[in-house]
Amino acid sequence: MLLSAVSFTAMNLIVKYLSHFGSGQLVFFRAFGSLFFTMSYLMWHKIPILGNQKKLLIYRGLAGVTSMGLFFMSVNYLPIGSAVSLRYISPIFATILAVIFLRERVKPIQWLFFLMAFGGVLMIKGFDPNIDSFGLLLVLASALFSGVVYVLINKIGQRDHPVVIVNYFMWISVTVGGLLSIFNWTMPVGIEWILLLSLGVFGYFGQLFMTKAFQSQATNKVVSLKYVEVIFTMVAGVFWFSDSYPVLSLLGTLLVITGLILNILYRSR
Repeated sequence: MLLSAVSFTAMNLIVKYLSHFGSGQLVFFRAFGSLFFTMSYLMWHKIPILGNQKKLLIYRGLAGVTSMGLFFMSVNYLPIGSAVSLRYISPIFATILAVIFLRERVKPIQWLFFLMAFGGVLMIKGFDPNIDSFGLLLVLASALFSGVVYVLINKIGQRDHPVVIVNYFMWISVTVGGLLSIFNWTMPVGIEWILLLSLGVFGYFGQLFMTKAFQSQATNKVVSLKYVEVIFTMVAGVFWFSDSYPVLSLLGTLLVITGLILNILYRSR
C-alpha cells in the first residue's frame, strides 16, 4: 500500500508539473502508458480482450475517463494536495448512488462518518484562500464520476477479469484523450516526453500495488494506508510547488481522511 501511495504521488506531481498541457493530452498519455501493460497481460494469459459485459465495460470506461479528465483540469486551479484529498470523497457519492441504484443499505453511523468527511471539505474551502471555487467544482465532479465507477464495477462483479475492465478504461481514455487533443496539442520538449509517458507507468503500478495489498490477508490493517497518498502529495507539493496550507485547512483534510477511514473500518467489521 505504501508503494502504491508513492506511485500515485509521483503521478500526481507530474500531472501538476505538466498542467500547461491540456487535460485531454494528459489523459491520452496517462492511458497510453498503461496500455502496454494491460494489453501484454491479456495477450500473454490469452484472456479475451472484449470481455463479457461490453455495455457495462464501456460505461465504466466513460465514467472513468470523465473523472480523470476533470481531476487533471482541477489541478490548474487547486494545490495538488488539496485536489487529491478532495477527490477522495468519492466513496460518499458511491454510497449514495449504491443506495439509489443497487438498493444497498447504509447504517446511520456511516452517514455520521460521511458528514464528518463533508464537514472537512467545507473547512478546506472555507479556510484555505488557495481553493478556487471553479477548481473545487471540478474536483467534486471528478469525485462524483469516480463514485459512478465504483457502482459500475460493483455491477460488473466477477463476470469480467479485472485487467479487462482496466483495459477498456485505458482504450476509451486513449480514444477520448486523443480526440480532445487534436485541436489543442502542445508539442512536448525533451524530458517532457518521458514525464508524459511515465504517467501511465506510475498509474499502472500504483493500481497494481494497491490491488496486491487488498488481496493480502491483512486488508483491515493496510486499508488506512491508502490515504497516505494525500500526506505524501501535500508534503511534496510544499517543497516542489511551494504550496501552503492553513492550519484549519489541514484540520479539514484530517477530518475528510478520518471520516472515510472510519467508514471503511466499520464496513470491514
